[in-house]
Amino acid sequence: MKVGLVLEGGAMRGMYTAGVLDIFLDHQIPVDGIIGVSAGVLFGVNYVSKQRGRALRYNLKYAGDKRYMGIHSLITTGNIVNKDFAYYEVPFKLDLFDQETFASSKTDFYATVTNVDSGKAEYIKITDVYKQMEVFRATSAMPFVSKIVSLDNKKYLDGGIADSIPVDKCHELGYDKIIVVLTRPLEYRKKKTNTLVPKLVYRKYPNFVEAINQRYQKYNQTVAKIAKLEKENKIFVIRPSRTVPIKRLEKDPERLQELYDLGVVDSKKRIDDLINYLND
Repeated sequence: MKVGLVLEGGAMRGMYTAGVLDIFLDHQIPVDGIIGVSAGVLFGVNYVSKQRGRALRYNLKYAGDKRYMGIHSLITTGNIVNKDFAYYEVPFKLDLFDQETFASSKTDFYATVTNVDSGKAEYIKITDVYKQMEVFRATSAMPFVSKIVSLDNKKYLDGGIADSIPVDKCHELGYDKIIVVLTRPLEYRKKKTNTLVPKLVYRKYPNFVEAINQRYQKYNQTVAKIAKLEKENKIFVIRPSRTVPIKRLEKDPERLQELYDLGVVDSKKRIDDLINYLND
């Protein structure tokens, strides 16, 4: 039996995922592979490196720092999340990522990215976090407020555009038991967005424009499919039990802590059910 873990993104809503995964660490939930999107990748990688509390710690410390993210970074660097500080200074110097533990793990780890030319999702296997930090940038590079990230002469942006919750990919990779961590409550559905802005900003990339404009439909279809599979006990889902008002780039430490704590509480309530699902 192979256990797969799917981690939805959602920028700072990913603090919910951080809380869930720390409880998974406490209970040593076995996972053979992880497929993350955006914040699901950024925070989920700490599960493989077994760094409990790291995602919460550095976000509480630096979320309000203008070097980390925000309008100042967007104006001065072209990226709303500061490339040098968030992706290099923090994990390399200020709050060290444990690459050694990550590399010794038998858990496969995939980052979802959107190919800007094709408009399709690609799934890049991470074997060395330090050497593949640009993949982490790509999976979380939000359109309109991030520069396109180039990897091996290909152009990428936020993986959530093409595949927000890669459950199908997890099945395709051969995982028998699938755990899905969502960052939106059960009733949430995306609404249609303005189609003109993507056409103006990304007019050179018509496939990417189409992916942006169709995202809400694909997302809602995926969420409906997940709910169906959950009822059939074919997958196990943990999602927020209530809505926590939070901005995509939330800087309020109390809000971040509240969302993390909700992830802790929700997962503690479900942990016995999860263990039963995995053992069934």
